[in-house]
Amino acid sequence: MTQGYYGNEQASDELWAGGYLHTGDVGYIREDGSLQITDRLKDVIKTGGEWISSLALENIASACSGVEDVAAIGLPHAKWGERPVLVAQLAKNAEPDQVRRVILEEFQSRADMGDLSKWAVPDRIFFIDRLPRTSVGKLDKKLLRQEISTGTDVKSCVVVPM
Repeated sequence: MTQGYYGNEQASDELWAGGYLHTGDVGYIREDGSLQITDRLKDVIKTGGEWISSLALENIASACSGVEDVAAIGLPHAKWGERPVLVAQLAKNAEPDQVRRVILEEFQSRADMGDLSKWAVPDRIFFIDRLPRTSVGKLDKKLLRQEISTGTDVKSCVVVPM
């Protein structure tokens, strides 16, 4: 394991605070003793006091026909603190309305079966030409939240209410 960050003593101290490695991951220990990682702490969505895994929402949406790439983010909400939204990149020749219907049906089905809490169903879907990525290829959710919240660089975006 890493001993710290090169040239950043403060970040290294935070990483190893109290003698434990703080990865920023969220998870739980399964009954068989194995660790299940469910999300990154900075990416979970807190709505009305409940925590929603962005990865769980992305897994559902990414399996839907017509979705090339997807990110789930929390956007500020006056009543609930945050609400989940999807930002999706359509597959070639996919129709936004059809993809929205497929995604909504899948989320409603999961909620009806009890596999997903009804408050975890995203409020909106933003269709965007390409999702931003960091220099190492990870989804840049920080930039996405900023762009969607401020309307910056979302000119090609189609907002579809769920």
